[in-house]
Amino acid sequence: MRHLLDLTKEELAAWLAGRGEPGYRTQQVARWALQRGVTTFEAMTDLPAGLRTALAAEFTLAALPVLATRVADDGDTTKVLLDLGGGGQAVEAVRMSYDPDEDGVPDRTTVCVSTQVGCAMGCAFCATGQQGFTRNLHPSEILAQVLHFTRDRRVTNVVFMGMGEPLANYAATLRAVRWMVDPDGLDMRQRGITISTVGIVSGIRRLAAEGLQVGLTVSLHAPDDELRRRLIPTAGGVTIEELVEAARSYVEASGRRVTFAYALLEHVNDEPEQARRLAQRLRGLQAHVNLIPYNPTAGAGLRRPSRERVRAFQRELQAAGINATVRVERGQEIAAACGQLRTDVALAAARNDEAASQAAPVEWRG
Repeated sequence: MRHLLDLTKEELAAWLAGRGEPGYRTQQVARWALQRGVTTFEAMTDLPAGLRTALAAEFTLAALPVLATRVADDGDTTKVLLDLGGGGQAVEAVRMSYDPDEDGVPDRTTVCVSTQVGCAMGCAFCATGQQGFTRNLHPSEILAQVLHFTRDRRVTNVVFMGMGEPLANYAATLRAVRWMVDPDGLDMRQRGITISTVGIVSGIRRLAAEGLQVGLTVSLHAPDDELRRRLIPTAGGVTIEELVEAARSYVEASGRRVTFAYALLEHVNDEPEQARRLAQRLRGLQAHVNLIPYNPTAGAGLRRPSRERVRAFQRELQAAGINATVRVERGQEIAAACGQLRTDVALAAARNDEAASQAAPVEWRG
């Protein structure tokens, strides 16, 4: 049965109009499903009983079951593994709450969502990249990750930085974003949403034409093409110059600066000279570099740089006039890096299965 939130608002309106319902029913149904987060049509008490029955006969609003939950940072960081069914498929989402800061920025709650089961990009330093790709998520499955947390508290920001490559699942990602920012949907600020990409140039240019004000983060991780292709094997023929030009087109279309994510790996891409070359690449672009000290995963031989090396790299960028910050890390003790919880749960299940098979009595047949 199709999930209601796989429909666009226009498709929902057409479905309702086809049954002779007045236009305002679209607003009612959408607000029940997203702003109130109900999981049954029976809960939509201001809809006629016949319409509720018709909706229930054709659609579902079921939430995704929770397979595992981990909490850290005195409750400010929560990671969940959500069950997609279909042979153990699961996806991760993380909620991070931040108190007001000294500059007067109000408290905020950010949810990091996934767009795919696994990932085909194969980044050498990413736990999800070691899992391989299973399938794309539906729009409803992306929205379900946010709704899981909005049922407890208001979510102010969403970042598409979990499992998978959002721009490789473009249609579903954009459908989810449209529902997030719709006044009858989650009614979020467009500027409170950020889409991260490993660097799909066609997707960046397509996003630039959407007329949205969402943020864009491009995973760079190297100052030169040779090293970048070693770290991101699927980068193929895409050059850093092409990525920078695509980012420039996004800045021009949206008026928003672009963030470049840079995972720092000791003695791989964290040398001061590499910082200077990176600065040269980005000079003249309205950009920000988010430095991310490596969070050890399955990447063989990769190490996290010392705090001194991280700060030295940051200082080189800043000295060259590039805005650069070091990511505030949350939830390290709960496997907060994308893909880690899914990997941990899968390994635990495999160990349990092995233990059960070893403990089971053997029946001999003559």
